Amino acid sequence: MDIEFFGAAGEVTGSCHILTVNKKRILLDCGMIQGGKKAEARNRDPFPFEASNIDAVVLSHAHIDHSGRLPLLVRRGFTGPIWTHNASQDLCHILLEDSARLGTQDVERKNRKRARQGKELLQPLYTSANAQAALRQIRGLRYREPKEIIPGITVTFKDAGHILGSCLVIIKATENEETRTIVFSGDLGQYNTPILQDPEPIAHADVVLMESTYGGRQHRDREQTIAELGEIIQEAKKTGGNIMIPAFAVGRSQELLYLFGRHFDEWQMDDWKIYLDSPMAIEATKIYWDHPHLYDEEATRLRKGSHDMPPLKNLTLSKSADDSRSINKQKSRCIILAGSGMCSGGRILHHLKHNIWKEKNHVLFVGYQSRGSLGRRLVEKRPYVRIHGDNIKVAAHIHTIGGLSAHGDENDLARWYSHFESRPPVYLVHGEKRSARKLKEKFKADFGAQVTLTDPGMKLDLITRKLTSKGVPL
Repeated sequence: MDIEFFGAAGEVTGSCHILTVNKKRILLDCGMIQGGKKAEARNRDPFPFEASNIDAVVLSHAHIDHSGRLPLLVRRGFTGPIWTHNASQDLCHILLEDSARLGTQDVERKNRKRARQGKELLQPLYTSANAQAALRQIRGLRYREPKEIIPGITVTFKDAGHILGSCLVIIKATENEETRTIVFSGDLGQYNTPILQDPEPIAHADVVLMESTYGGRQHRDREQTIAELGEIIQEAKKTGGNIMIPAFAVGRSQELLYLFGRHFDEWQMDDWKIYLDSPMAIEATKIYWDHPHLYDEEATRLRKGSHDMPPLKNLTLSKSADDSRSINKQKSRCIILAGSGMCSGGRILHHLKHNIWKEKNHVLFVGYQSRGSLGRRLVEKRPYVRIHGDNIKVAAHIHTIGGLSAHGDENDLARWYSHFESRPPVYLVHGEKRSARKLKEKFKADFGAQVTLTDPGMKLDLITRKLTSKGVPL
């Protein structure tokens, strides 16, 4: 009985780990590697395992850095079930199909140039047919309802509070009359955020696999964060420019629309034209609206007053490419929410290209920007950035509001871990090394916890708790 760490071990994206019990192999997540051309090229590498030998997948949530290589897994021979929450199953229909479409379009664009140069043509990472095949293999479960997915392996999901349907994964595994409880955090949300419930406490585990994205960092107080958002909107109003928000289609887009509606009069939102320029975010918003049983108390009260999506009278849903292009005719007083959240592709690139060289405009980041991404370069205040092959001067005001991140900060992570009664050993994943080291220091100081930073290829024996790396004891 063991766990092998692969993706998102020592980095933030590409979540992927294998649990082996009774010679059965369960994959925890199968996410896309993100963060620039070099990082994303690794998605084409062979998996460090045979896809056909995987018996089942357990998916913590629908975000692409956790789900995005599922169609590739199927393309390479995986035929088993993919277990996740019902809401994540719905969101995967949007995210995986969109990922296949964008990947295919990107390859087609590159192949036009390669054909002119006489170079060998590229193939997409996976196709829409592969995405559809993966979607047919997904099985939805509810929170807090145990399910034996393989003899001797029972999975229970609890609410992680990260995005709709995000799961804390509790696995009870039995081999040779030895039982171990493994808890995989997936991505943990902040406490007291709009719409979603707080991360649920868990009392017992033998081993905890835990994210560490914001180790060593604290988000700004929630009320201060919301006040800062209002101040940025007022500042942009004075400069007469546009506000571009690279927003993740699932989670941040819905929260921002919620906040715009809640503070509509206070922030004088009727002075703005608001564009949700993402077909994926539009569909995701509908899914959010169709799962009111997962809301927190405040969102539940607001939901009771309306049978449709939350009304913003000045909100335009930009579904087509023509709709998106027409936004660039608007020179001022526009708030544009568009993907991708790390500016690694999508419609936000066109809006940035048209706007960031003008000093009156503003770019507002509300989520984590991975190392190597265009979003990270903008946050770092680079004087020039490259978009669609052109060097563009960055004159617009760049704002970062960490308090709106979907990830819990260091204190949130500690608060969640504090509920474990026996202070089980922790294995940190989904975080850059610096962040993981900081979180390790805090957990050691606050809880006396045994904390290990993971690397790709590291294996943990769940019975003896011995670690090896590529067969070498650690």
